[in-house]
Amino acid sequence: MQIEAVNLGDGGGGDNGDVAVNQPAPVVKPEPKPKIPAPDTKFPHTEQNERQKFVVDVFLHAWKGYKETAWGHDHAHPISRTYDDWFGVGLTLLDALDTIYIMGLQQEYFAARDWIANTMDFNKDTDVNLFECTIRVLGSMLSAYHLTKDEIYKVKAIDIGERLLPALSRSVSAVPYSDVNLKTGNTHAPKWGPDSTVSEVTTIQIEFRDLSFITGNPKYKDAVDRVSSHIASLNGKKDGLIPMWVNANTGLFRPGGTLTVGARADSYYEYLLKQWIQTGQTETHYLTEYLEAIEGIQKHLVGHSFPNGFTYVGELIGGVTPSAKMDHLACFLPGTLALGSTLISSSHPRQSMEHLQLAKDLTATCHQMYATPTGLSPEITYFNLNQAAKDDLIVKPLDRHNLLRPETVESLFYLWRITKDTKYRDWGWDIVQAFERYTKVLWCVVLHVYKCEAHLRPGM
Repeated sequence: MQIEAVNLGDGGGGDNGDVAVNQPAPVVKPEPKPKIPAPDTKFPHTEQNERQKFVVDVFLHAWKGYKETAWGHDHAHPISRTYDDWFGVGLTLLDALDTIYIMGLQQEYFAARDWIANTMDFNKDTDVNLFECTIRVLGSMLSAYHLTKDEIYKVKAIDIGERLLPALSRSVSAVPYSDVNLKTGNTHAPKWGPDSTVSEVTTIQIEFRDLSFITGNPKYKDAVDRVSSHIASLNGKKDGLIPMWVNANTGLFRPGGTLTVGARADSYYEYLLKQWIQTGQTETHYLTEYLEAIEGIQKHLVGHSFPNGFTYVGELIGGVTPSAKMDHLACFLPGTLALGSTLISSSHPRQSMEHLQLAKDLTATCHQMYATPTGLSPEITYFNLNQAAKDDLIVKPLDRHNLLRPETVESLFYLWRITKDTKYRDWGWDIVQAFERYTKVLWCVVLHVYKCEAHLRPGM
């Protein structure tokens, strides 16, 4: 313990050796916590071609802005040069961690790692969304641990996993509550209504299962397997498609829910395939559910526009009425289909070929969504079913904003890796250049993809 000396003077006029009555107490400075050093870390090979260097520079521009204006906070506001905290755990830093490592950015990596190891604290009296905190915080720690084998990430993964578990264990049904307090463990349903989205309760499984795999403790996997088994047992599905809302108190789907692979249901379908992959393709019931769902998508949601016949995946409003509406979020599906097609080619050859062709068709449609004056996609697109129509795509005024979503680019990555067709890389290159051209200067969400200008939202 360090004690800072205090000048006691002469006791208020007494002899120099006297000590004053009521003198101030010594100022005690606590010992600083010893920093947790980083182990030797091996980085990926970093020789880059010109396109890769361009992408790294785009990343570094955004990272520099975050570091200068919002370091350790959840989100940067680049226009006002301020920040906000949703959970108060440095979400942007955690989101970027594996990217920094893969890009070989050693200085940036060690700065982020130092903050995580020595500053980040989950013991906060804060309500967090179970889904968002799982995929962004727990997922970040798990991916960093697998990439680097640095034990600090395993320690942090266990810490946040334990704090999130009450959302699962305290539910009166097998459906977890949407929100949990990181400090107290108190849980509740969404403040805006009684129901959770299906994507939220079925897109936590990979992370919690992985936490069991790296710790050897089955309780995390058991907690989320209970959710998956319950969802699989529910009535109200339609050929493998599930309604978008489910209630944590009753454990039931909301009657008349819309069937979609867009917002509020999207990653349910993605995680069916990836849970099967995660277990070495041993838990075959996930593959069975996945194949049934894809067949349901083909039967009920896939359509073709006029005049050019673009393939889209729409919705069934109320589970009954077809809608040719496709969220940008739904552009995850071609990547998932392509990935799955490579793994079922021997066991399900017909479905494998069908899925890969559908993946190619949907990827072309997602690419078409970017055929705007800015080269950026709107958030939602409708497809023309009028045979006399001149344009296949319809974009409504309130849907023309772009949120810098990754789904299309991820699918392009899968399609390039699986087919080796260079057009998918070229399409991705076009998209990243459009982001650089129209979002870099203002560093913001683009609110009108059909005008070569950006408008600012409050809070930027």
